[in-house]
Amino acid sequence: MPQSADKVLDHNKLFHEPEYQDMLKAKRAKYENAPTAPQVTEILDWTKSWDYREKNLAREALVINPAKACQPLGAVFAAAGFEGTMSFVHGSQGCVAYYRSHLSRHFKEPSSAVSSSMTEDAAVFGGLVNMVDGLANTYALYSPKMIAVSTTCMAEVIGDDLNSFIIQAKEKGSVPEDYDVPFAHTPAFVGSHVDGYDNMIKGILGHFWKDATRKETDSINIIPGFDGYAVGNIRELNRMLREMGVTYTLLSDVSDVYDTPSDGTFRMYDGGTKLEDAKAAVNAKATLSMQEYNTKRTLELCEKAGQETAAFHYPMGVQGTDEFLMKVSDLSGKAIPDSLTLERGRLVDAMADSQAYLHGKTYAIYGDPDFVYAMARFVMETGGEPTHCLATNGSKEWKAQMEELLASSPFGANAQVWAGKDLWHLRSILATEPTDLLIGNSYGKYLERDLGIPLIRLTFPIFDRHHHHRFPTWGYQGGLNVLVKLLDTVFDKLDTDTGKLGETDISFDLTR
Repeated sequence: MPQSADKVLDHNKLFHEPEYQDMLKAKRAKYENAPTAPQVTEILDWTKSWDYREKNLAREALVINPAKACQPLGAVFAAAGFEGTMSFVHGSQGCVAYYRSHLSRHFKEPSSAVSSSMTEDAAVFGGLVNMVDGLANTYALYSPKMIAVSTTCMAEVIGDDLNSFIIQAKEKGSVPEDYDVPFAHTPAFVGSHVDGYDNMIKGILGHFWKDATRKETDSINIIPGFDGYAVGNIRELNRMLREMGVTYTLLSDVSDVYDTPSDGTFRMYDGGTKLEDAKAAVNAKATLSMQEYNTKRTLELCEKAGQETAAFHYPMGVQGTDEFLMKVSDLSGKAIPDSLTLERGRLVDAMADSQAYLHGKTYAIYGDPDFVYAMARFVMETGGEPTHCLATNGSKEWKAQMEELLASSPFGANAQVWAGKDLWHLRSILATEPTDLLIGNSYGKYLERDLGIPLIRLTFPIFDRHHHHRFPTWGYQGGLNVLVKLLDTVFDKLDTDTGKLGETDISFDLTR
């Protein structure tokens, strides 16, 4: 055998050993009835043709590898940003295991959430008993300060009423009568994780603000939205606002719970927005959303409470950061400090230093609507061309906003916007209209492998690279990080293309 107790091989080497290769070959021949290698090549080549593209883009009844997740994932993420809060997902255990693993694999941290463990009997008779027992167990075992309830498909299909169930659970003594149990209906079969985030934030604020008497203050509420770079971005956001001297409340702060230290103490809950601050947030003069499509319903709630609202599209790069800081300055009366003005100038200088390597580069960008908008805008600031912009959870409204953005710059003249399309659509698009670079998440590595287009991982989820989320992409400092990622990929590709000794290395430059 190729390994022993003294020599344990990782799977990426183990299965290339002759014994395993022979076993896999025999399995294909005996059990799989696999097509021949020429047949595979023929079909593979056809799937990269214009003929296949037309058929692929015409499909309506099937989604293949969508660039989105389901609502409860966003709800679990949103709830994690509040002090001592445990997510309670009313549905099956398997669904909740997916949310926990998805978040844990990206942030490299434990992601706590519990389930009401609905099975076949609950699907027939309803999940009230599961809710009553589940809330009691959660309260007793994990001692949370708040339990935030969301739902999976099963609970929504049978029509379980969360408000009624929670009231009955309190009557049966599962948790104290005055204990905070906000909830949000988050059916996984409609919308996406950004809608789940929105519904849960609205549910939590609606719970605390119900019947509250508002006394306006000078404070500003900030809602970050669902963000794979939340750890770095929230800390950068805090830094900028503190430098401005602004009074503010961050609603759903996950920067600590998804970045706990290894010091011998397990922190199931860490940091987060204090519950008292969430209650007092009704008194803020305004609420700002860092991501419009993550907070549409929540901002409606804030407006009904009498607050001014404004929404941004993931404030990355020069213009995105400018717009955010100027709005904060206008609302707070605080001037933008010289320190941030200097950071802006340094970002512009860095972009100018490297413009020769980014000007004219073409990009395919996919992800959530606000991220794609921000990334396309930043790419155009560097002189790049966002040729294909795709958001599976993008709406007609988003598409119109994107087209307006792209029309504002000559670098957007050749861009195409793909709302509601998935990554298998994107494969056909890039096979027929390739770009220089691809920006998205880890799932883009299959497009990179199939089509030879370098992938830059800048959005959730990132499973196959570590710790990117600890560094910001928001603000001028975040823009500098993104700029470096773009440039490193361009230079890596240059080195690869010019690295063959005696043939292509005439441009294998040491200094660029």
